[in-house]
Amino acid sequence: MTEDVEVPAFQRARRPEQRELRRQEILDAAEALLAEVPAEEISLRELGRRLGASKTHVVRYFETREGVFLELLNRLRSSWLDALVSEWPAGPCEPDRVMQAWADSLAARPILCQLWSLLPNVLERNVSADTVRAYKLVDLEHRTALAGQVRERVPSLSAADALTLTEYAVVALVGLWAFSNPTPTIVEATADPRLASARVDFTTRYGAILQTTLTGLLSRAGETPG
Repeated sequence: MTEDVEVPAFQRARRPEQRELRRQEILDAAEALLAEVPAEEISLRELGRRLGASKTHVVRYFETREGVFLELLNRLRSSWLDALVSEWPAGPCEPDRVMQAWADSLAARPILCQLWSLLPNVLERNVSADTVRAYKLVDLEHRTALAGQVRERVPSLSAADALTLTEYAVVALVGLWAFSNPTPTIVEATADPRLASARVDFTTRYGAILQTTLTGLLSRAGETPG
C-alpha cells in the first residue's frame, strides 16, 4: 500500500489566498476522481494520495469527504448556471423547448448529476450544521438564479412557481439518476424485451418530468377561485 506523504507541491497555506488555492486544488482532485470512480469509493485518504499529501492535510481545508463533495457540487452548479445563457434557447420561447434544454444540459454533466443525486442520503451526512447551512444558502442562491433564467424564457411562470419548479426538479433528479445509471446486473436483467419500459434514459425521462411539472404549475396558476 502506498504510504501517505506530503510534498512541497501541496504545502500548508499561510495566507487566505493560499488557502483558497489549496481548497480549489482539492476540489480539482475530487472532480478528477469522480470521472474515474463513483463518489462512494472516494475517501479523504484517496484524495490526499491524488494530491501527494496526507489525509490530515486535506482535513485542514474540509472537515470531511462529504464537505468536499458539497463544495464541489456548488462549484459545478455555478459553472452550469453560467453556461445556460448559451445552452438554452433565448426567451421567450416554447416551454417544452426550455425544459428539454434543461434536461440536455444536465445530462451532459454527469459528475454534477451524480453529486446532486447523492445530496440527501450521502452528502448531507457526516458534516456539521454550519457546513450544511452554508451549502443550502448557496443552493438557494443558485436555484433563485435558475428560476430567473426559466422565467426569462417562460414569462408566464410566476417567480414563486419558478422557484418551486427548481425544488421539484432536484427531487426528480435525485430519484431518477440512479435508475438511469443501473448496475451491470440490472442492465443484464432489463435486456429482456418484456422489461423494455424498465430501461430509463435520463435525458428523455427527465425532460418529460420537467415538462409535466411546468405544465401543472402553469395550469394551477391559471385557475380561478370558485
